[in-house]
Amino acid sequence: MKNRYDLLIVGGGMVGATIAAALGDTDLRIAVVEQQYPPSFQAESEHDLRVSALSIASEQIFRTLGVWDGIISRRACPYRRMKVWESDENRAATEFVSDDIGADHLGYIVENRIIQLALLERLSLFDNIDLICPAETVDIDYSPGSSLLRLADGRELIGKLMIAADGGGSRVRMAAGIGVHSWDYDQHALVASVITELPQQDITWQQFTPDGPHAFLPLTGHRGSLVWYNRPSQVRRLLSLDNSTFIDELTRVFPERLGRIETVIERGAFPLRRQHAQQYVKEGVALAGDAAHMINPLAGQGVNIGLLDAATLAEVILRGYREGVEISDLSLLQQYEQQRRNHNLMMMQLMDGFYRVFSNDFLPLRLLRNFGLGAAERITPAKHKVMRFAMGLEGTLPALARGERLT
Repeated sequence: MKNRYDLLIVGGGMVGATIAAALGDTDLRIAVVEQQYPPSFQAESEHDLRVSALSIASEQIFRTLGVWDGIISRRACPYRRMKVWESDENRAATEFVSDDIGADHLGYIVENRIIQLALLERLSLFDNIDLICPAETVDIDYSPGSSLLRLADGRELIGKLMIAADGGGSRVRMAAGIGVHSWDYDQHALVASVITELPQQDITWQQFTPDGPHAFLPLTGHRGSLVWYNRPSQVRRLLSLDNSTFIDELTRVFPERLGRIETVIERGAFPLRRQHAQQYVKEGVALAGDAAHMINPLAGQGVNIGLLDAATLAEVILRGYREGVEISDLSLLQQYEQQRRNHNLMMMQLMDGFYRVFSNDFLPLRLLRNFGLGAAERITPAKHKVMRFAMGLEGTLPALARGERLT
């Protein structure tokens, strides 16, 4: 049996579900296809390993969509300060404080599962959205204006516009014949969820070392998320250690300001890769989030630019639909690409620049880096602009990030 939709959104994670939520309660018939539903949240459960640093712009998108209450009622940790340094935290460091620009906070650290649960909960309220989950896709037949998705249970879904929100290895992108430019960094990121002696510190910080940064993300209570960037061989060695020895290693390299690390709840690692689609759209198909771009996670901006993709794409689709333009039309979809591709490329190049500058132990460059970090602390206008950039408040924002509903 063939089920026909205006939109087929392949991937019901944070990006795909945000696109759907933005188009809920419209005349567009939408199917969201997701492999599996996330486990339910229990308040007494430990924090998940996978967390995201949501910017103010991302928070505003979720507030506008009516999703934020579903996030904040479960578990989220605000941070009000952000500190960056290299060799000397006291002399050559830059600290960003939300009070300096009259803001209550810089962002929130939230578990990815909680964000997805709140979004899927919201989707269940819309009559024009079918959440097909769990669902295994066995075949994707891209055809401009009439793409076909075959599921393992025998169902066939046809959509005028197919949206790829299915991650870095996007099958939709491959079915549409869209290539990527990509390369691997010579680093992996080891992530550990820990219990610390000190309670939540309302600060994220990052210390740069020649082998890669060490970062701390606060969670609720005495919990925190540590990120240790290092060479792949070193990360494999650290993953093989027992918990006691691993804590000794963490204590050796992470600053005393964190307090004693008492317990490691969970740890894992992933390789760092840069990847950018050669184009974001073709007739009848659009890419968003990791399907379009994968960025160095150095500043935690990957999820935020993906959510800006989602908000922009939904706005373009709905505007075109209301103006009587076919939503699969290439000229319409190119408006989305024009608004997002250059911004995302700039962010990718900026993160690449940080990676290359701070992963070099050349003495003159190291001295210059420390001078720059120290000077940045004293140049107030520059600090404030960087803060607004990190909060997602610089540049042209989509309507949802400005607090304006699409319907």
